[in-house]
Amino acid sequence: MEKGRVAPDKKGASRLGAYLVFIDESGFMLTGTVCRTWGPRGHTPTFPYWYKHDKVSVISGLSVSARRHRVGLYFQVHETNIGHPQACDFVRQLLRHLPGHVIIVWDNGSIHKGDPIRELRAQYPRLHFEYFPAYAPELNPDEGVWDQTKERLANGRPKSAQELGDYVREELEDLSRSQGHLRACFHNSHLPAFL
Repeated sequence: MEKGRVAPDKKGASRLGAYLVFIDESGFMLTGTVCRTWGPRGHTPTFPYWYKHDKVSVISGLSVSARRHRVGLYFQVHETNIGHPQACDFVRQLLRHLPGHVIIVWDNGSIHKGDPIRELRAQYPRLHFEYFPAYAPELNPDEGVWDQTKERLANGRPKSAQELGDYVREELEDLSRSQGHLRACFHNSHLPAFL
């Protein structure tokens, strides 16, 4: 698991309350995203890109500590689609980093339900799951992670899925170091203000 957050305060972890973690997944295509940019007057910029359908999949979680309301970002990059095994592994890794109870809030996707998720919940009594209403991505602050990352990667031209994965990791690590950008994910969501 890659993380770019301040380590949680281990002292008195049981008194801190629960960590709230908003989780989502996204894909990044090798063909890339094109957005408006600058160019000389009369010369429309062109961006050649690969006609490959290679991609990387990313799962991330925005955590909020109960006591200090510190925001952290955790993520994993995969070269395959994310399914139950990857989602469960991500949650296990989160539990290694976050002390005390952890409340995970995510959408109603099929990889967030089923026997593997029930088994995971039974294995860790301090783990709790909550679900967003159907068709409500605007409520999930983790969507802001994808908006910011895809904006930063726009107009790029990686040569391979591995290079794309490296760029995604680099941008997510940069994002994880900025409390302002992470908090913006919450402020731009439709959740009630709580930070």
